[in-house]
Amino acid sequence: MALPLRQIKPKNARTKRYLDNKGPQAVENPRTTLFLKYTSCSEVLSLVLKDLYALKRPLAIKFSGKNNTHPFEDPTSFEFLSDKNDASLIAFASHSKKRPHCLTLARTFEYKVLDMLELLVEPDTMRTLDQFKNDKPGVGLKPLITFSGSAFDSPSANAYTLAASLLLDLFKGPDVKEIEVEGLQYMIHFSVAEETDTQPKPPIHMRTYLLKTKRAPNSTLPKVEVEEMGPRIDFRVGRIKQADPDMWKEAMRKPKGQEAKTKKNVETDMVGDQVGRIHLGKQDLGKLQTRKMKGLKRVREAEDVIDGAEEDEVVFEPEKRARVEA
Repeated sequence: MALPLRQIKPKNARTKRYLDNKGPQAVENPRTTLFLKYTSCSEVLSLVLKDLYALKRPLAIKFSGKNNTHPFEDPTSFEFLSDKNDASLIAFASHSKKRPHCLTLARTFEYKVLDMLELLVEPDTMRTLDQFKNDKPGVGLKPLITFSGSAFDSPSANAYTLAASLLLDLFKGPDVKEIEVEGLQYMIHFSVAEETDTQPKPPIHMRTYLLKTKRAPNSTLPKVEVEEMGPRIDFRVGRIKQADPDMWKEAMRKPKGQEAKTKKNVETDMVGDQVGRIHLGKQDLGKLQTRKMKGLKRVREAEDVIDGAEEDEVVFEPEKRARVEA
């Protein structure tokens, strides 16, 4: 027998505002990310956390203390910190002999762990933000995020589709309807090669580029150039934890009033064009107004004359015929 959820009654207006802010919203708050460390963390992972935190600001909280937790065995520590800091994303850095330079990304729903993914950093190819001597984008700007590779678009759920979903939530920032073109200052690109027999799990390459617009000669359109600014990170996919189907269905449910309205009798064909059907009532063709043409009018008048002549023929009745003979 399931016990009912405990309802917390606010004692004052401040507590009520806090509970209302943490409760379900029609438009949810932007995702805040917690950056945590395990009791053993390598120098490479510390640099990775530092760069990811710099890209994620201001929607980021970085803890300097160490946490002795194993999220795949017991995620209660993640759930407590998520509830305490109102954060739905967690980046956890750990280092061990079995899983070196491991970055665990976790996503929560209602402060319960929804899904998790391990990304093992390749230290030889790691390049930080400071190693690229160029300009950096401002804090809080939304990046362009691109994914290339068929593994990200797989119809069946796997580690790469989960990585694309988590990385998109990690870097996309707040939802906006419009954005200034000048605000698009950098791009984050994730790519993965095709799977082969020798390499069944290819690494995920993360590259970050500055976007610069320049005037193109003899053209009104600007010329866009990219320049790598860092960080440059290569990840190998480790363990994953897929979301529970019932929990995922509840997390994807939209509140009332925000469901997409379906249009009746509108379908999409194989080409991708929208085809609609219109239902009309029964039409009376006898009242149909046609266009009057002189040529047709003369033909009709001639036919009427011929028909009139045939109708004007005299038909004698027997009595009248007798009178005429007399």
